[in-house]
Amino acid sequence: MIDSMSISGVDRRYIDAPEKPWQFIVRGNVNQSSLKMRASGSIGSFSYAATPFLKTEPSQYVGLWAGYRGYGLGYTVNVGGDEGSYLTFGAMGGAYGVNVRIHSFHNNNPNFGLNSDIIPEDEKEAWEEVHLIDPIKVRTVIADGYYLFNGKHFSYAAAYDQSVLQKRSAGSLMAGAMYYYGHINFATDTNGDLVYAMHGLGRVKLWQGSVGVGYAYNWVPARGLLVSAIAMPMLTIVNKIRGYGFATNVHELMEDPRFFDKDLTDEEWDEWWYSSLRITPMGKKTYNSGMTVNVDARLSLTYNFGRYFINAYGQFNNFRYRHSNSHGHLNDWFVNTSIGIRL
Repeated sequence: MIDSMSISGVDRRYIDAPEKPWQFIVRGNVNQSSLKMRASGSIGSFSYAATPFLKTEPSQYVGLWAGYRGYGLGYTVNVGGDEGSYLTFGAMGGAYGVNVRIHSFHNNNPNFGLNSDIIPEDEKEAWEEVHLIDPIKVRTVIADGYYLFNGKHFSYAAAYDQSVLQKRSAGSLMAGAMYYYGHINFATDTNGDLVYAMHGLGRVKLWQGSVGVGYAYNWVPARGLLVSAIAMPMLTIVNKIRGYGFATNVHELMEDPRFFDKDLTDEEWDEWWYSSLRITPMGKKTYNSGMTVNVDARLSLTYNFGRYFINAYGQFNNFRYRHSNSHGHLNDWFVNTSIGIRL
């Protein structure tokens, strides 16, 4: 039944199933996420603009996978990069596909710029290399699905799981949908100065739902070689932001005589400052941001030789949000590589 399903409804001149059905694959993955936020405003006669930038170190994962005609099980472990986790799920057929990626990471050394009359001129440089005691925590969930209008001649599976073979070049118009969820959290007492600089913003949750139409093309320049590319602009029709506000005692601490006490060592000053910081929840508010355009782009290279095959493919996503004086974007990319044998 699985053998029949793998080539059901396709033109065998363009798409065919490998003679040997079992696949054993060694896989590697490199991924990276970067998040940029910006908040600006004023408090009394003071003005500020803060732009924290979080960028994970490229994370590396290796794993094994075994299955029959693309249906199977695998296990992947982290071997380097950020102190986070990366979990993926996927399913694809001749004309459809669904993918889910969950990425959690934290960063305690964001690239942080601050232009504010609150901070003395001679101390602004120190804010450029902030080292947080409690890291900023980020979790993202990206789920996407697509439908191919030319599944008879074009195979997504040939490029991304090698369960079938693309014998001739072909392209297809495609429709897709994508869901994105992001949670950014730095609301702790010791991050009170960061919360203060972000206009009381300590947590942000983002929800986006997008639909789009794009084009995919499988190019077969030589026997066994396949180059596949997909580009899909997506219109975000659901773009919801929930901000969690906090009051801080930073302004009071900056008026404390110890704030300007030159007799305190750096260690003594830090101990006083971070042990005194406090934040207080002030509620949450949900905003519906306007429609925006995001991008989904993918590229794959596959070479089949005998019962062996090698593959490398990458994907890039860009998500944006904006409300009032706060806005930002997240870039997410990954590259998967694999070498496999069919039995």
